[in-house]
Amino acid sequence: MTAAVGLPAVDLLTFGESMVSLRSAGPLSAGGALTMHVAGAESNVAVGVTRLGHTVSWAGVVGADPHGEFILRQLRAEGVQLHQREDPSRRTGVMFLEQRTADLTRAFYYRSGSAGSTLRREDVDRALQPGARILHLTGITPALSAESRKAVEYAAERATAAGITVSLDVNYRSKLWSREEAREALVPLVPHATIIIASDDELGLVAASPAAGRDSDALETAAAAELLGRGVREVVVKRGAAGAGVHTTDGRWEAPAVPVTSIDTVGAGDAFTAGYLSALLDGEDVAGRLQRGALLGAFAVSTAGDWEGLPARAELALLGTTPGGTTQR
Repeated sequence: MTAAVGLPAVDLLTFGESMVSLRSAGPLSAGGALTMHVAGAESNVAVGVTRLGHTVSWAGVVGADPHGEFILRQLRAEGVQLHQREDPSRRTGVMFLEQRTADLTRAFYYRSGSAGSTLRREDVDRALQPGARILHLTGITPALSAESRKAVEYAAERATAAGITVSLDVNYRSKLWSREEAREALVPLVPHATIIIASDDELGLVAASPAAGRDSDALETAAAAELLGRGVREVVVKRGAAGAGVHTTDGRWEAPAVPVTSIDTVGAGDAFTAGYLSALLDGEDVAGRLQRGALLGAFAVSTAGDWEGLPARAELALLGTTPGGTTQR
């Protein structure tokens, strides 16, 4: 893609809705203090990749309100380049997160009709003008509105035509749409995807469901083979504490999760994706990409917040090389 005059191409471009996240350390019904954060799968990835030294831009729409101002300020402070539009007629989306138990976090969304849901083709077009090495999409954005779905389709088609690597993280959200609706929107994106990232239970949203009666590994292998046959270069499968794997036409790679004390799993999948794509930008092989993805996932689950604990490049060696409970002096 030819870069717009005066605007250098970035390493990674992503777009979607970012919201204000109000977090509670206990049940919301019991009251208590709330802390304010920025939440959004795409902006999580943007921050993670930026902290590792790459140039990243994010496009989105916020309301002309304090919540939108907070989001933009936080992303700018992280060094993310912004292509934002402010909609004075709509509010910035809000979500509440409660730590209901040590092992269960619940999300409650107040995003219907939000400014972020009005993201449209023109917003994406402006963001694409400078060019990018990777376009990162998620399955969340097309669920927000018909306009947003068209914007994702347009971006995928345009990036493919320009030879840009397209990363698609399925990122299914059951509170936004049904699996049938998700499948209808996501399957047409597969021919444009260079890399598909999904948890093992999301593969059926982009690949045909194989015959029943097969074990989970066989189902994963069959789904990956179908996607590779449709032109996808890499099928990345996230399995949380069980690690991750990658299927390519050259073979299959596996990596275990990095052992850490988990305190907050929100944003772990986005952190993995940020690590994987950062390593791709650095020219690492599949094994190296998996390793960095697992490492960033470990940083995410062992620190509080969606992205606040993600590492700078110089901090990558902090995990996996020193014993737990260590104080660096």
